[in-house]
Amino acid sequence: MSSMDAKCPHNTEVNCGDCRMNALCLPLALQSKEVAQLDEIVQRGRPLQKDRHIYNAGEEFKSVFAVRSGSVKSYTVSNDGQEQVTGFHLPGEIFGMDGIAHNHYTNSALAMETAAVCEIPFSRLQELSIAIPSLQRHFFQLMSKEITNDQHLITLLSKNSAEERVATLLLSISNRNLRRQLSGSRFRLPMSRADIGNYLGLTVETVSRVFGRFQKQDLLRVDKKEIEVLDFDKLRALAN
Repeated sequence: MSSMDAKCPHNTEVNCGDCRMNALCLPLALQSKEVAQLDEIVQRGRPLQKDRHIYNAGEEFKSVFAVRSGSVKSYTVSNDGQEQVTGFHLPGEIFGMDGIAHNHYTNSALAMETAAVCEIPFSRLQELSIAIPSLQRHFFQLMSKEITNDQHLITLLSKNSAEERVATLLLSISNRNLRRQLSGSRFRLPMSRADIGNYLGLTVETVSRVFGRFQKQDLLRVDKKEIEVLDFDKLRALAN
């Protein structure tokens, strides 16, 4: 990590080689020369403020995006105006691939807090992927992961109890933090209780009650958005 990146995770001057998220975004097999080639096509805009959109459903698909700092949620809106959260994206994760199939984005994406994203023009990425096979494989793997995440959400929503759904989400965030070499037992939830409920098909009140029960059962310590997992075995047993 560069000293500049350490001071400000939203810094637009950090390149792919220095970025603390590159181990997650980039295939490990890339050579420094190839990282430099990718770095040339990546666009880094100014930090996005909370509730600012990166793109809206229906817009022409031109780019995929990587979260460098902060967090992003994707969602759809039904014909009767109901919002459905479809995903939460944390640093080092790629989003925007929902636009590939139809040449327009099917979801909207907005920042849940101050966030910095890298925009990767897809046409340039395709050209570069032909020249760098490991990059092409990496993005196929990312697309496969997106399909798996969609299947995971369907499975999650089919679970019978609210406790199962919340436990599964908490374990998912814990594992994603571990991949970023952060604590898997102590973390901050960037999303609101309302967004959690929307994503899991639960009311806000139910989500709050489940967190309260988990505290009473000594599974978690909860302080607003700050979470400490006290008993992973019980949490995994609930999720499974």
